Amino acid sequence: MYKIVHKQILNPTVTRLDVAAPLIARKAKPGQFIMLRIDEAGERVPLTIADYDREQGTIAIIFQLVGKTTKALAEMDEGDELLDFVGPLGTASHLEGYKKVAVIGGGLGTAIAYPQAKALHQLGAEVDIIAGFRNKDLVILEDDMKVACTNLFITTDDGSYVRQGFVTDVLREKILEGRDYDLVIAIGPLIMMKMICNVTKEYNIHTIVSMNSIMVDGTGMCGGCRLTVGGETKFACIDGPDFDGHLVNFDEAMRRSQIYKAEEKQSEAVHICRLTGKEA
Repeated sequence: MYKIVHKQILNPTVTRLDVAAPLIARKAKPGQFIMLRIDEAGERVPLTIADYDREQGTIAIIFQLVGKTTKALAEMDEGDELLDFVGPLGTASHLEGYKKVAVIGGGLGTAIAYPQAKALHQLGAEVDIIAGFRNKDLVILEDDMKVACTNLFITTDDGSYVRQGFVTDVLREKILEGRDYDLVIAIGPLIMMKMICNVTKEYNIHTIVSMNSIMVDGTGMCGGCRLTVGGETKFACIDGPDFDGHLVNFDEAMRRSQIYKAEEKQSEAVHICRLTGKEA
């Protein structure tokens, strides 16, 4: 069992949990993820490792309330325990050797981009974080990001905080100002990552995206997270989640992401067993 040692509500739809998992914390690296299960009846859910503390032996996960499991997870409190918490899984990000990097996060993708920026900053790179949100109320991790980068740029779709616009607007602006990036990391909605890759391709800037595909086991056996990269089939759980954004077939990935929408809605419906009269 894995105890929740800290809980923080970041905004009305996003929660952070710090979980005691010393063996995972000992080996975790930016870009990797865990698979969790709340209880015996629960589904397996992949969540990116948002941060880790090797001394305290904790792993931080940040998630949005989008389905049955994440909503149940958000209702748990400090002291509660998770049945399964497996990791670190996936291939860690390759961050050494870069001098000037733009790390871009969209919405919840900011939580996944944060550990990448933090690691690059600690390695001595000059890091610009560009974080985009729909509005001011959804901004997360602002204080954390400020100490994990050289410059922080926040945008909101509606202009309710800092500046109105999209992350692509800021990226292009900084490139035209002469920011000679040798790497761009983009993490967020598929359409956002696709648009960023379209911009960086114009300027021949190496771009890495994090493909958080549908997963069942996280070990490459189910094939649910497959995607096409450079014309070849890859699996996000073992080959990624980081991939060269200029090689990813985003249109295919977006189609696949919609496959189980009906089933996801159905899973949230309350079912009462006719035999027991209890919720099942």
